[in-house]
Amino acid sequence: MRGSRGIMAKKKRSSGGLMSSAGLMRYFDTEETSITISPKTLMIFSIFLAVIVVALHIYFKTGTA
Repeated sequence: MRGSRGIMAKKKRSSGGLMSSAGLMRYFDTEETSITISPKTLMIFSIFLAVIVVALHIYFKTGTA
């Protein structure tokens, strides 16, 4: 009896894997039309934004004192 349950559980897992991979393929197909930003550009923009925020924080902290 334990052996039959194990086989049924394996069948359920394999069918779920196919459904999830089909969903991922559809997701990546729709992503091709979106705006793409390289990781390097994103890191440079993030660092630039952080520097601006810190500079504004320092400027307004010393400007009001």
